[in-house]
Amino acid sequence: MASENLTTSSYIQHHLTNLTFGKLPAGYERADGEVFKDSAWTLAHSGQEAADMGLMAINLDTMGWSLILGVVFFVVFRGVAKKATSGVPSGMQNFVELVVEFVQDNVKSMFPYKNPMLAPMALTILVWVFLMNCMDLIAIDLLPLIAQKFGEYVLGADPHHVFFKVVPSTDPNITLGMAFFVFILILFYSIREKGIGGFLGELCLHPFSSKNMAVQILFIPINFVLEFVNLIAKPVSLGLRLFGNMYAGEMIFILIALMYGAGLLIGTFGGALQIIWALFHILIISLQAFIFMVLTIVYISMSYDTGEEH
Repeated sequence: MASENLTTSSYIQHHLTNLTFGKLPAGYERADGEVFKDSAWTLAHSGQEAADMGLMAINLDTMGWSLILGVVFFVVFRGVAKKATSGVPSGMQNFVELVVEFVQDNVKSMFPYKNPMLAPMALTILVWVFLMNCMDLIAIDLLPLIAQKFGEYVLGADPHHVFFKVVPSTDPNITLGMAFFVFILILFYSIREKGIGGFLGELCLHPFSSKNMAVQILFIPINFVLEFVNLIAKPVSLGLRLFGNMYAGEMIFILIALMYGAGLLIGTFGGALQIIWALFHILIISLQAFIFMVLTIVYISMSYDTGEEH
């Protein structure tokens, strides 16, 4: 791999940097001394360049893998649905039916309302997030190596500047993006079910209330601050929980991979440790997908709640 000659810190940084494409302004000076006469769209050569691109940038590896895995989910489940039979089902049909029934049972137990979109969305979240998390089980250097060779021999790029993160859920842009979409649904259903007045009443009239109008008015700013923080905390915690757990898991895999270059004894121990961590990580990636789905169902269920108890 092109990263063989990197230092330990550079190796870690290389594996945690996205393949970012964006626009750098005119006059921008790169670390190698190159200066852009005009603004240009280019691949970032470092994490700092990616940050300097600001909003005019996209993480190609994150978007690419998330879309590919989304298509895999769609094709597999749609294919099974089209070929489903009432006779002796295939192993894949059994698996898909098991997943669908699992999601339906969770939705029914946590969402006592009618919403035809919720179950399909919960299924999509569960499977899609699980597939993205599963990328963490692929050999840490395999796909980055392929990307570097492609960049070097096909695109003529410096392999040290070809970054490639293969786990979309280790990118906060993905996890917070999904959480933000859930947040939009929370607001939409809260306003639709409770009305603007009811929604604002939730934010301003709870948890402190008083029958005295003057006292209640004094409570409004306090209630708003407390309830607004509680409202915003839902998408933030939803996205950061998934990101934090997957990022930490990826970091552990990278640290274990470094042990292979520390001699036969340490390398052998690292190999055994990697197998143990991978087996344990299967539980983590499954649990994180399940938690994201469950919290989505719970939050949307809360947006339907028009009761006065909070």
